[in-house]
Amino acid sequence: MPLGGGGTDLPWYYAKYGGFFLSGAINKYMHVVVNRRFEPGIRISYSQTEDVEVREEIKHPSAREALKILDIRDHIEVVSLADAPASTGLGSSGSFTVGLLNALYAYKKITKTPEQIAEEACDIAMNRLKEPSGKQDEYVASLGGIRAYDIGTKGDVKVYDLNLSEEIIAELESSIMMFYTGIKRSAIDVLRKQEQQIAIEDGRAIDKMHAIKQIGYESRKALEDGNLNRFGELLDEHWTIKRGVTNTMTNDKINHWYSLAKECGALGGKIMGAGGGGFLMIYCDEGQRRVRAALSSEGLVEYRFRFDFEGSKVVHNV
Repeated sequence: MPLGGGGTDLPWYYAKYGGFFLSGAINKYMHVVVNRRFEPGIRISYSQTEDVEVREEIKHPSAREALKILDIRDHIEVVSLADAPASTGLGSSGSFTVGLLNALYAYKKITKTPEQIAEEACDIAMNRLKEPSGKQDEYVASLGGIRAYDIGTKGDVKVYDLNLSEEIIAELESSIMMFYTGIKRSAIDVLRKQEQQIAIEDGRAIDKMHAIKQIGYESRKALEDGNLNRFGELLDEHWTIKRGVTNTMTNDKINHWYSLAKECGALGGKIMGAGGGGFLMIYCDEGQRRVRAALSSEGLVEYRFRFDFEGSKVVHNV
């Protein structure tokens, strides 16, 4: 769940200016099972099932590259199950890659730190597959918790725990509302269009990204100070700027739903992930019943959550 500075984790930005973002892991999971297969070949099961003789025939790009990294060529079966739908801004692709790498390393009895897993997952998406993605989803899935991330111009990531009391965390969980819009979109397609548009606009879009990073710093301070109303207001400022970065970030329906939530008492919010659809995050400390009724009447489905502080982990290893 992005909480501030989103978008500055993309290499076209941090390679020149450095990135900074806040994010929290939530208790919606990507479950990955790895098993030694008796028959020769490789079987990969996700929304589709692939049964191939050689690794290079695998169509799922992240699964294929992960098996290459660990030099697994045969007699392997991978099954994945997700708590949330794909293409909705919840980082399911990055979570899958992190979970798969974690499971494969456990399978081969190799120990890796969460940071190493996150960096390898980023390498798969950004370098091996040449996807226009950043570092947020993989690091948050691997490390868990509510943390701040500082990205240097060479891509090095420093991770900071936020000084949050249990009371503040509980208040965040009760005040942040998530609604599924029903709109699915390819994050890769959205990010490619955004990158192209930003390249054309140049300075104006970069200035907006600088402002988004500054809001990330302010959001961290608001959270650590326990000033959650200010945090909600900063979400609104962030969204106002971000939806002006490119024309693929939002649409008339999303703008209507967001305005409706604010009329009912919400302080701020945003579309999660690359934009254009998926989940609408709303911060509302009062008037939640009105927000829930208004957005439900529009056909949006609320998705309740809690924060997760463990990150990707092996839950069973025989």
